[in-house]
Amino acid sequence: MSQRNPFKLFVSHLWQDQDDYFRVFEYLESTTNFYYLNYSKPAEKPAGTKEDLKAELRRQIEPAETVIILSSMYEDFREWIEFQVNAAQAMNKPLIVMEGFGTGDVPDWLRDRADEIGEWNHRSIEDAVRRTARHEDTNRWEVIEFDWPTEESKD
Repeated sequence: MSQRNPFKLFVSHLWQDQDDYFRVFEYLESTTNFYYLNYSKPAEKPAGTKEDLKAELRRQIEPAETVIILSSMYEDFREWIEFQVNAAQAMNKPLIVMEGFGTGDVPDWLRDRADEIGEWNHRSIEDAVRRTARHEDTNRWEVIEFDWPTEESKD
């Protein structure tokens, strides 16, 4: 993966500002050497009917390699989140379902459809994208550094 071959992402949205939507990109931007294209366009709400909105969502999902679903939106906007999940699955797109920010909750309906459950940290999101989009294994290990006490430090 490089700047010439960025990951293609779609993040669920409802044609309006959502904190968790922007939070995904804040986390992705805090990674190093991780390049992506965002195909979700919440600011480009088409005029027209509900079917026009659905057609635009399908158009945005189609080029994505993986789809990130924000579970925090599920209870209030169930119909639209279920539509985005079903559209992504119909196109054989892998799903990363993000836990509720600060709660860790994931509704059962979403958990059952997720390829991965994402935690709210940049490494978890990046690794989930790498695994679902391109089957890359990051093999990361958490490293904790500490100093052993010496005789001098005991005084």
